[in-house]
Amino acid sequence: MQIEQLTYSIGAELTGVNLAHAIHDDGLFAEIRSALLKHRVLFLRDQDITRAEHVAFARRFGELEDHPVAGSDPENPGLVRIYKTPDQPNDRYENAWHADATWREAPQFGAVLRCVECPPVGGDTMWANMVLAYENLPAHVKTQIADLRARHSIEASFGAVMPIEKRLALKAQFPDAEHPVVRTHPETGEKVLFVSAFATHFTNYHTPERVRFGQDANPGAGDLLRYLISQAYIPEYQVRWRWKKNSIAIWDNRSTQHYAVMDYPPCHRKMERAGIIGDKPY
Repeated sequence: MQIEQLTYSIGAELTGVNLAHAIHDDGLFAEIRSALLKHRVLFLRDQDITRAEHVAFARRFGELEDHPVAGSDPENPGLVRIYKTPDQPNDRYENAWHADATWREAPQFGAVLRCVECPPVGGDTMWANMVLAYENLPAHVKTQIADLRARHSIEASFGAVMPIEKRLALKAQFPDAEHPVVRTHPETGEKVLFVSAFATHFTNYHTPERVRFGQDANPGAGDLLRYLISQAYIPEYQVRWRWKKNSIAIWDNRSTQHYAVMDYPPCHRKMERAGIIGDKPY
């Protein structure tokens, strides 16, 4: 296996490897897992594997989970189908910068995403290194956010387009989760800036140390949250991947955010993602 670093900050491409072999080869899998912790997102081309092999490889990292809104492959639980087709003219929205499923009490460890079909041009995905985003924050901001916690909501994101009854039922099933604004990576010990598009507000900002008058709380807290979320937008923290059929991305959801670029005309973009269950941030 060869590893080619793609940017200074994040991302590497693996060549000379078939992920189907890593299902049964402990040594090969250990190399891939080590490279993931170092580079945060790994890319591979020409991985003509079956859905069953896709799921089996991802399961080496941990158990998989379905998504309550996006549909899964009926024969392979845990393999979420992210399909955009020309007959969905009103479903052109992709996403904002985010880490997957932070609205869960235990957000995902990471994911293995395979391109089934993609546009001839456009539809790239970008990832950002949120360890570097934290490291480069001004010292006074690090002090200000050290003990802050934020709520993350599926109701305010996926639920926003639903009729109110369905939206409230979704929230009842998945109440807003609360996580530290700065989490600690459970394997590397690194500090990670952990707010993204799913974060709605801080839960412990309004204290005498931070707030003199109401104006300090609003818009003070909102301005700070928007500033923190915007750190993922900085190009120096990012890598951008151009998809081709049977390309694969593997990423560490605990230390990155990603963004699917919506820059292609109505056409097919079919992706399949195996999301790996994670742990509660601390």
